[in-house]
Amino acid sequence: MEDFIVILKYLFLGLLQGFTEPIPVSSSGHVEIAAYFFNVDIQGMSFAILVNTASLFAVLIIYRHDIIRLIQNGMTYIKTKDPKTKADFRFIIYLIIATIPAGVLGVLFGDYLDGNIKTVGFTLIVTGIALWLIRNFKGRKSDRDLTLKDAVIVGLAQSVALIPGISRSGATIVAAMGLGMKQETALRFSFLLYIPVSVGSMILGFSDIFADPNLDKLVLPYTIAFAASFIASYFALKWFMGIMARGNLKYFAIYCFIAGPLVILFS
Repeated sequence: MEDFIVILKYLFLGLLQGFTEPIPVSSSGHVEIAAYFFNVDIQGMSFAILVNTASLFAVLIIYRHDIIRLIQNGMTYIKTKDPKTKADFRFIIYLIIATIPAGVLGVLFGDYLDGNIKTVGFTLIVTGIALWLIRNFKGRKSDRDLTLKDAVIVGLAQSVALIPGISRSGATIVAAMGLGMKQETALRFSFLLYIPVSVGSMILGFSDIFADPNLDKLVLPYTIAFAASFIASYFALKWFMGIMARGNLKYFAIYCFIAGPLVILFS
């Protein structure tokens, strides 16, 4: 019976992480909150790496056509300098540049960016404020209009999400829309930017999974959490793409304004 309860808890944590990963409410913050109230002791980074890898697979599937186009056109531009493929080549370069701030700061300060439940409550409120400020923005920049400045600023915004409770998708989308990007462009840049960061974290943290002293006991719960995270991430991202198209970010801001104080109050 106890093992069944553990499986149910990890199933819920996987679903929660997967559902909140694409939307701007901080997946890591929500998993930390749930683990606290469910009395689940998640030690090390193995669980986070597994469920984030599951979310990565969902993003790869949804954006597979964009990824294939970018790779093909990027290679074509390198070989032929065809002006028709230059915009996609620049888009790739900007994604690489935007990855650097979070990568560098994560390596340098990752061990010092550990928060508690109350911190997550406060940062949820901060996320809500940021979402509220850009809720009505209607940008005009498409993929072809992005600049080096845009890439750097969105990259810096992503590095802010290293703080526990700050949503990665929220930070990058807020920055992108604040810079005048269309909702579709902001969303695409944000989630294509998620890919190199997630791949880097997976590679760097791969050894942590096998070094987990509880791995033999948690193989089944981890596997279930991985599958749950993948499924939830896929459908949540599809749903969020529709939300972005309709410009309904204010509802996520309202949610953060409610959830943040509740977490602070009851933790």
